[in-house]
Amino acid sequence: MIKPLLDLKGEALKEYVALNILPQVEKPLRYQGEELNAIHKDWDKSGLHLAFAFPDIYEIGMSHLGLNILYQQANSHPDYLMERVFAPWDDMEELLREEGIPLFSLESYRPLKDFHGIGITLQYEMCYTNIINMLDLAHIPPKRKDRTEDDPLIFMGGPCAYTPEPLADFADFFIIGEGEEVNMEIYALWLENLKQNGGKLNRKQFLEDLVEIEGVYIPEFYEAAYHEDGRLASFEPIHPKAPKVIKKRMLKSMEGAFFPTKPIVPYLEVVHDRAVLEVLRGCTRGCRFCQAGVLYRPVREKSVQELVEQALAIIKNTGYDDVSLSSLSTSDHTCAYQLLTALLEELEKRNVSVSLPSLRVDNFSVNLAQQVQKLKRSSITFAPEAGTQRLRDVINKGVTEKNLVDVSYRIFENGWSKMKLYFMLGLPTETDEDLAGIANLGYTVLSIGDEVRESQKNFLKPPQINISVSCFVPKPFSAFQFEPQVPMDELRRRQKYLRGLIKNKRIDFNYHDPEVSYLEAIFAKGDRRLGEVLYKAWELGCKMDGWSEFFDFDAWMEAFEDCGIDPEFYAYRKIDYDELLPWDHLDCGVRKSFLIREHKKAMEAKVTPDCRFGVCSGCGICPDREVKLDLRGGKPGDM
Repeated sequence: MIKPLLDLKGEALKEYVALNILPQVEKPLRYQGEELNAIHKDWDKSGLHLAFAFPDIYEIGMSHLGLNILYQQANSHPDYLMERVFAPWDDMEELLREEGIPLFSLESYRPLKDFHGIGITLQYEMCYTNIINMLDLAHIPPKRKDRTEDDPLIFMGGPCAYTPEPLADFADFFIIGEGEEVNMEIYALWLENLKQNGGKLNRKQFLEDLVEIEGVYIPEFYEAAYHEDGRLASFEPIHPKAPKVIKKRMLKSMEGAFFPTKPIVPYLEVVHDRAVLEVLRGCTRGCRFCQAGVLYRPVREKSVQELVEQALAIIKNTGYDDVSLSSLSTSDHTCAYQLLTALLEELEKRNVSVSLPSLRVDNFSVNLAQQVQKLKRSSITFAPEAGTQRLRDVINKGVTEKNLVDVSYRIFENGWSKMKLYFMLGLPTETDEDLAGIANLGYTVLSIGDEVRESQKNFLKPPQINISVSCFVPKPFSAFQFEPQVPMDELRRRQKYLRGLIKNKRIDFNYHDPEVSYLEAIFAKGDRRLGEVLYKAWELGCKMDGWSEFFDFDAWMEAFEDCGIDPEFYAYRKIDYDELLPWDHLDCGVRKSFLIREHKKAMEAKVTPDCRFGVCSGCGICPDREVKLDLRGGKPGDM
């Protein structure tokens, strides 16, 4: 029997949870909230109360750099209080519902309903049902139309906010672009409204003023209409102040931008349990499958001096013994070698190591890897993405088989015994020959490892190759946004075909579930009508859809059927260039005409050079947004 709502908060709730709830859950440290560098502010002395909600479990959310940046930035202002909340695991959720305890923040154990606003980061489409579930757990109506003046405002940001329509029924407003640039403007307006109205928000007036801030999208101020065949017919503002197109907000420079040097140190091991240093933002390599490479343009770098200072401060304030250099393409920093030299000089004497993410397939990346892994030679990761040169040209990857062969020799000769290779399956124009190319590359790299091992006679273990193949999802704001996804049955056939080609036990082959990728494709390209499906799926028990133990594909298909919506319309339909898209009212800075041009070049397997080497690709971000590439050193790759 579910108990009535427990009327406890703050220290009283914390004590009750510690005694009655946490002893019964698998990982109580997920809900403790007393970590090193967590910020506890006086509720009564703070004018604006905000919760940062991450719609996945603690271990995932606490690995997210954006959380630390926006949390620390908000709390740096004396009048703003921001606390954290994560999606509880099912054991905790069951106890909260049984005990009548509303979902609460970690810092003060305040019910989310007590906050003025709840900011939700949108990192992954398969977390959408978690948003509905968290709001319901907090006793806040998930749908905007059902909320009252006494409920918190729900706002959302992050990369998936660029395709917000499936969540339009649930959000009061979206933040389009980089939060460091716009959030504090929004909070100042919010606080002023509260002060003018005796501490109670005048919601109507706030939204009237908020719509004038660039980078804010308020879905109730717009109306969509559809053709009989389901395509979007029109999307128009219905409020006099609402702009027809919302431009993203972005930092003009990363130099001097807010960055947390006292990040929260989790109690338990999280996915990325190390200090994180953001070395640059953006990417100009122009991989045609990559949404992030478009959304985060232009490239903006930090100087070596600033990065070294930030690294030393983070180490001092956390005690971490590993610093990860984070970006979309870390080895593209124009002072990458100088940066590593400077960092290692300072960090090695403090017994702190440096980690690099997935590297480019070139010798420069190997030089960097040698610097950071002088003592430890475990595994190293590269992402060729496709198995043949033809398909790599289609996706504009800029990697050749010779690059991979040369790098493989360097890798094994320098003491590594494991290589991880990432590929995508289901890319546009892909054939079985391209799939066979993935297997062939795996065998080629393994044979190189064996050759080097035989010549050097000093490997403790035989070389091993890990091949990971994900199902390609065509994403908005990429050159492949016009492409349909390969149907699930065909993806399974291709997985089976490739599996049959990889028979050596020293090549480990991993692949993703096509059903999850299918749902991801649907909601990536979705419109407002999918809000009904999301809610129905949640009512049918869908949540934690990114976790295999929870994912229920049949329930999702039942939700689509109950709502009378064909999921294949979103995932499997080729989009015409002149079609009005559910994200055309948002301007990420890159022109749609550029994406069309890149798609045409892809179909002809023609490559587009990296614009940082002097040839402008004409994407539009620099002239239209009055910015330029912000590079801190010489030419890219200089040593």
